[in-house]
Amino acid sequence: MSFSRRNFLIATGVAAAGTTVLSACGSGSGSGSSSDKIPSVSGAKTMNIPVGTKADSTGPAPEVKGAVTGGTIYSLDQFDMDHLDPAQIYVSTEGAITRPILRGLTGYKIDEKGGATLVGDVATDAGTSKDGGKTWSFTIKDGIKWEDGTALSMDDVRHTFERLFASFVTEGPRYVQQWLVGGDKYKGPYEGKSLASIAVDGQTITFSLTEARADFNYTLGMPGYGLVSKKQDTKEKYDKRPYSLGPYKIGSRQVGKSLTFVRNEHWDAKTDAIRNAYPDQFVFQFGFEPIASTDRYIADKGNDQYAMSIFNEVAAERIAQVLTNTKLTKRVLTQVDTVTYYWPINTTRITDVKVRQAINWAWPHQQLQTIRGGKATSELATTILSPVTPGYEKFDLYGTDKKPGGDPVKAKALLKEAGKLGQKLVIAYQQSDNAVKQAVAIKNALEAAGFTVVNKQIDKSTFYTQIGKIDNDYDLFAAGWSPDWPGGYSVFYPCWSGKNIGDGRSNYAQLDDASVNKAIDTASTIADTDKANKAWGAIDKQIMELAPVVPDYHSIRNWMHGSKVGNVVYDAGNTCVALTKLYAIK
Repeated sequence: MSFSRRNFLIATGVAAAGTTVLSACGSGSGSGSSSDKIPSVSGAKTMNIPVGTKADSTGPAPEVKGAVTGGTIYSLDQFDMDHLDPAQIYVSTEGAITRPILRGLTGYKIDEKGGATLVGDVATDAGTSKDGGKTWSFTIKDGIKWEDGTALSMDDVRHTFERLFASFVTEGPRYVQQWLVGGDKYKGPYEGKSLASIAVDGQTITFSLTEARADFNYTLGMPGYGLVSKKQDTKEKYDKRPYSLGPYKIGSRQVGKSLTFVRNEHWDAKTDAIRNAYPDQFVFQFGFEPIASTDRYIADKGNDQYAMSIFNEVAAERIAQVLTNTKLTKRVLTQVDTVTYYWPINTTRITDVKVRQAINWAWPHQQLQTIRGGKATSELATTILSPVTPGYEKFDLYGTDKKPGGDPVKAKALLKEAGKLGQKLVIAYQQSDNAVKQAVAIKNALEAAGFTVVNKQIDKSTFYTQIGKIDNDYDLFAAGWSPDWPGGYSVFYPCWSGKNIGDGRSNYAQLDDASVNKAIDTASTIADTDKANKAWGAIDKQIMELAPVVPDYHSIRNWMHGSKVGNVVYDAGNTCVALTKLYAIK
């Protein structure tokens, strides 16, 4: 998921139909406290995300020990959300912030340590399949209501999936659209046409797919497949004001400044096995750089005692201060993430593979890690797959392990060989103090290797929209990806298949290589887990030989919070802080 796309599902793109346990990553530190030892991404433990039973899908959600009702939870974060319409959500922060208001057919039930189980959300269970996974059915629970008190209807459920095909939906995941029979020709429901591969019978909806997908029920757990009210669907405008099925609804919003969730009195806890609803409201506050939010957490005064962050982590400038103070580390949630942060290279603009390889050789990995706060925040990356993702194989094509600061001599030799000394690179990065520092380090390193570099800042709230345009004016830009489920398919298809090039798509490098496309298609049909994992590892290396990207780092997250925020735990299914498990300590 862009910046960190995140649903952990199955260990292969196509698995045996009977497979019900998925591997995801975990550092073992999801308790809300931080140990003295820095966690290792490459040595992170694995956890299973099984498919739950019908009983697991039955509400209410288990009570959090010691939790109390009432009060307000605040957030201190850098930026507002670009999208709130579920069909447009494919960025981790947007998925995280909408967990209290959006519900889907399936979702992740979190235990007290942050472990996840896939269960039915509005569905009575996590779905049943036939034909080896080509047909999936979900039965909807009774008693689920929208925020205005109207019942969730099967028309709403059907409409949710048909509107995914509308022309204004450009940013969200594309799996369902690509897998539904007839989806290649369907244009959406707004002209009165239905999609025959979505059938409704009573309270049951059935999807007919073009290929067997044993992981389809996990796919539907993504925030991008949250349900939409047909009556309240305002098309493009729905992005600013979605309707709620969850325990909270939008109370007020000042775009760029704040977003408030208040209680949805029509939510019935008995229908929801996933969410608790302890605070009376959430007040998300935007416009805080990490150093500002970290200093407020350290001071721990007033409403900041009840504050947490969705995106902001401990600022690089404060890592040492915070993580060496045992009193402060009690208020830090440290977690290894599945994300690999990288810099896609626009292959339509930088067409010479030697130039792209030179960028990789010159990259200042170690300098950037230092700016981020050192080894407590990340491990240097040499691969697209994270070490905690099934299929990962260690390799280092561009000398990062031996020369983590970059090799400008090697890079310049490649540029000279290509006849491209002085090659201009336009680099896009987000507006933040830390990003500026990293951009300067990158510019210096690349210019030392013989490039001419122009750095351009882009507004944080629209960054991914801008770099996601085919006709953007950038050669290199910051991005990142966590698997939508733990395996190669949900990394390599959305990000590196030529079939997924288009405005709003996540193949940011616009790589369209016939051999890579064929390898991805072939690997996605391998049912044997071990063989599939080997294939994905080989594809990783195949892509890196073409150098359409610079892998930068694998993330170790350090989220800080106020002293009166209770039960700060990790949501392994959505790879974020579990908002609906928090409470305000009185």
